[in-house]
Amino acid sequence: MSEIRLYVTTTEIKAGEILDLMSDYFGEEDIAIATTEVDEKRDIWEASVYLMAEQEDEYRERVSALLAPAFPGLVIEKEIVPDVDWIAKSLEGLKPVRAGRFIVHGAHDRDKVKPNDLAIEIEAGQAFGTGHHGTTAGCLEMIEEVLRARTVRNALDLGTGSGVLAIAVRKMRPIPVLATDIDPIAVKVAKENVRLNGIVSGMALETAPGFHSDAFRKHGPFDLIIANILARPLIKMAPQLVTHLAPGGTVILSGILASQRWKVLSAYNGARLSHIRTIWRNGWVTLHLRKD
Repeated sequence: MSEIRLYVTTTEIKAGEILDLMSDYFGEEDIAIATTEVDEKRDIWEASVYLMAEQEDEYRERVSALLAPAFPGLVIEKEIVPDVDWIAKSLEGLKPVRAGRFIVHGAHDRDKVKPNDLAIEIEAGQAFGTGHHGTTAGCLEMIEEVLRARTVRNALDLGTGSGVLAIAVRKMRPIPVLATDIDPIAVKVAKENVRLNGIVSGMALETAPGFHSDAFRKHGPFDLIIANILARPLIKMAPQLVTHLAPGGTVILSGILASQRWKVLSAYNGARLSHIRTIWRNGWVTLHLRKD
């Protein structure tokens, strides 16, 4: 069964509002939600829902009912998504990304690595998080800042995707790192990337659908927890996440639109974490919080 994209065309601000609305509504359903810039000069953006073709009727009706009150007149369009590994294709021409001392690159750009760089080689795979998105770059910058300023004995990369953030921690400090994801394919890709980067010990990678997994009790509590996910699940998981944080521990959160920042901060302030710093990148934010 082929994959399709249902989308609406609008402005950058409205696309962000629609993404926030759909993220809250669809929650953890097995669909992907995204926004894409089409034309910067004319401020044309698309907000999309990706799903299987057999789900079209159900989701078209739900998306229409969700958007109509706040965004009347928007036309829901459909695109059939070709059976192409778009992550692999998109990485073919990408340049290396620098975030602090970290440089995330493909095999074809190994010559761009400088002597003092902390290089992370990530090839195309079926998992997100290559360093080219503002949330990943923001996390890399924050990881360097935190590890320079604080003593961290162990770390958790929650929702690891490609494994780039877990690899970053391990490359900067020889501490135990647990990397988890709800998607077994992501964990498989992360393991491949860990091997690619020459890490042979000190990292555990596990599929964990929730905090009830034994992995968190086995490896925690953690001095550093990194979660680059989405605002709604971050808010929902705040109480559980904080229970796995060691006293004085640090949390780095991302996958958060700037407009969602206060909602996430409120949830974690309620869980008794203090806000330390925010990094802003291309409409997304990365938050640094600490357990007092």
